[in-house]
Amino acid sequence: MKISIITVVYNNVDTISDCIQSVLNQTYQNIELIIIDGASTDGTQKEIEKYCHKLGYYISEKDKGIFDAYNKGIQRATGDVIGILNSDDLLFENNTIARIAHAFHKSKADLVYGHGMYIGKRNSKLIKRIYSCNKFRKGFLKYGWIPLHPTIYVKKEVYQKHGLYSLDYSIASDYDMSLRWFQDDELKKEFLNQWIVKMRMGGKSTTLNLQKRKSTEDLDIIKKHKLAGVFTLVCKIGRKIPQYIQPRILTPEAMLRSTIIGSTERIRP
Repeated sequence: MKISIITVVYNNVDTISDCIQSVLNQTYQNIELIIIDGASTDGTQKEIEKYCHKLGYYISEKDKGIFDAYNKGIQRATGDVIGILNSDDLLFENNTIARIAHAFHKSKADLVYGHGMYIGKRNSKLIKRIYSCNKFRKGFLKYGWIPLHPTIYVKKEVYQKHGLYSLDYSIASDYDMSLRWFQDDELKKEFLNQWIVKMRMGGKSTTLNLQKRKSTEDLDIIKKHKLAGVFTLVCKIGRKIPQYIQPRILTPEAMLRSTIIGSTERIRP
């Protein structure tokens, strides 16, 4: 099984190498890393070029934003499975993709997802926010439940069925895409009770000055998918509160243990 990982970047010279290395260091060998650069001007291209011989595909050109860049990567992907890893982010461990591949093979699922976390922008060992997940039930969507997007890996046929990311949304198109997938009863979904990604704080939708715009787009998407309007939006925002509190009251070791064990307990019948 080939897994394509799409990384989009624009002017992120400080972190792009860490992101690339987190993919190249994977124990799983059959990975295609696709990098779509939006014509960076800060030296990002020079950093990427160091790894060109190890990349499945690389292009640097102007685009219409992050979701347009995702779409370019998806159209170039030749893998059986596709995942997203943004240029600020890291795969959690060197065997993360091996675990994802095993989950696909064992479950015969169309979609696999797991846990993610946010870390300090400059200190990758500082855990700022925990985004844990659990086994999917469709009713959860009404209450603002959705996995962290870079923890979701899907078979290429899922994109062929549901299409590309909408350019109608500048920040929240990943939420729209995730709802397309999770509202599709025909797609088999597998919860992988493992950490998938570490995301640096300060991304496109994590800065405070963009939250208002994101909430506006989220509400439009919620109405589009016929969920519960403002109620779903409030629940979605409210879910963030414990995600920020948990790292403040637990040690990193206890936090990891409680999240994994807690998720296991929640999925028991």
